[in-house]
Amino acid sequence: MSKQIKDFRGTPLRESDFQEGKVLYVHDALRGEYAWDTGIAIGHYLAGLKKGVILGARCDHCRKIVVPPRTVCEWCFRPLTEYVPLQDTGTVNTFSICYVTWDVKRIEKPEIPAVIEIDGASPGHGILHKLGDVNPEEVTIGMRVQAVWKPAEEREGAITDILYWRPLKEVKKR
Repeated sequence: MSKQIKDFRGTPLRESDFQEGKVLYVHDALRGEYAWDTGIAIGHYLAGLKKGVILGARCDHCRKIVVPPRTVCEWCFRPLTEYVPLQDTGTVNTFSICYVTWDVKRIEKPEIPAVIEIDGASPGHGILHKLGDVNPEEVTIGMRVQAVWKPAEEREGAITDILYWRPLKEVKKR
């Protein structure tokens, strides 16, 4: 190593340097305060959930209805400003049977995350949520489901205001 490079290696610090006061530093307790702005579209969506309503955004130009709502149409790039109430029913588009939680803990009774296409939204539009009140072996793609909501007084404007989705018991026509 050349003498020039050797001279720029810096000085390593040791724990004793801090303890003996050889290094000046300030150690304050960290404060982790923050604020999160949901934005216009998701703000409307979460306010709707608090009221027990799933909202989508409708494009006046291409007539698509998307959920969760967005501020710009992903097909024609025009602003989305109209929010429309959708049904709290839908169809399972895809699902998984999980014996491990999101934080990698094994569980005996599986969780069943599913993408649910919401009735009233354009085909292929839906949300990711959990299925419940169903035997994992009975879940199928195309299964009709309905939201199970928290009681109104417990809702807070979050996706968890929907507890889960259960199979829809369709009335047979005579």
